[in-house]
Amino acid sequence: MAARDRQLTSPQGLSLIGKLRLLFKFLFLAPPQLLLNILRCYTLALRRGISLRFWLKCAYFRLGFGLLSPRELQFIQPSTAAMYQSWLRRAQSKALAASRSGKDSDEKKAQAVFLASRLAVDIEILPDGKSSLLWIGDRKRAKKFVLFFHGGGYVVPAIRGHFEWCARAYLLSSQNVKSGGAEEGEEIAVAFLQYALSPDATYPMQLQQAVDALFHILRMGTSPMNLIIGGDSAGGNLVAQLLSHILHPHPEVKGVTIPEPLAGAFLVSPWLSAKTHWFGYKRNGGIDMFDKNMIITHAPGVLGDVAKYDAEMAAGKGWSFPMDLPNVEGWFAGLETVVRNVYITAGEQECFVDQCVGFAEAVKHGNPGMPVRLEVSRNEAHDWILMEAEHGVEGDATKRMKAWIREAFWPQSSS
Repeated sequence: MAARDRQLTSPQGLSLIGKLRLLFKFLFLAPPQLLLNILRCYTLALRRGISLRFWLKCAYFRLGFGLLSPRELQFIQPSTAAMYQSWLRRAQSKALAASRSGKDSDEKKAQAVFLASRLAVDIEILPDGKSSLLWIGDRKRAKKFVLFFHGGGYVVPAIRGHFEWCARAYLLSSQNVKSGGAEEGEEIAVAFLQYALSPDATYPMQLQQAVDALFHILRMGTSPMNLIIGGDSAGGNLVAQLLSHILHPHPEVKGVTIPEPLAGAFLVSPWLSAKTHWFGYKRNGGIDMFDKNMIITHAPGVLGDVAKYDAEMAAGKGWSFPMDLPNVEGWFAGLETVVRNVYITAGEQECFVDQCVGFAEAVKHGNPGMPVRLEVSRNEAHDWILMEAEHGVEGDATKRMKAWIREAFWPQSSS
């Protein structure tokens, strides 16, 4: 399985020259660049009077995106499936130890008992053989489901924090957690999509894989009202692609018809524009984990055929990057027939902030009867809930997500 996962992530690997080039970058280019990133991030955070938490990790991510090519990033990172299995073994062990400890509070112990009984490796290969669903939680016991699309610019596999986030925010939002899973109550399982990465896979392959994942979950007998789709960064882009496709079928992708709207959709710091004219790049390009030059470098490789993107935009078709359309509101008009509830989060310190705000406003205006929640946090940059999960903490972004997920799945209990 591990060899196959590595092949799906980076089939060509690196040549000897490529490995030597990567070694040179690590030895001579990375140290001064990392130091510069750290100094710049902390200086701007101090100057703006915001929390200093997590900026070191942000500087590391900026180094990776700015210095390394997609092939190099995939060479040094485990595949999404390999990371899932590694995280799950560690999470299982930690939960078992905590469930037997007498040091934690009753609430923490109940959570540990629940996780210890629900975490097990469960991988389902999707029809194309290049994508799969990695399950977090017990899909046979669950009544509610989250279909999750990870971020990473379509070039980086999922990291440990993605899985930790899903366990903390979704699995532990199940109704029967307080009893350790012993009592009645609806519980949540997460279907984590491992999709093919760029440059080997380009738009719209990931959209087709997302459609395959959606069909698979619906064929399990899941009602759309018991399913939420969501993702971060590029994963947020994939959420927008999937919603767009259900509204306006893409000619190269299998069509989707659902009998009723999905329970909800969340987009965390979504990447919604291939253009870099946004003010967020100017204001936050020095403090966020990426800047406009990284977008200029990576976007063409993700699209594959830039001429196709240009033609779609000229025709008013916003599947790939909807915020590049002249009429975003019109494109998403009628979204309330596809999804009941939309949640968008962004950090005030991130480059995508004005894209996210503009998207939320367009969706609101085009769907006046649908709840659309936008949260922009002053202390956060890009994808801050992922930063919390990487550090193993349940911070403000995670708590806000848990509150929304419970409200979306169980609105009567939340009111």
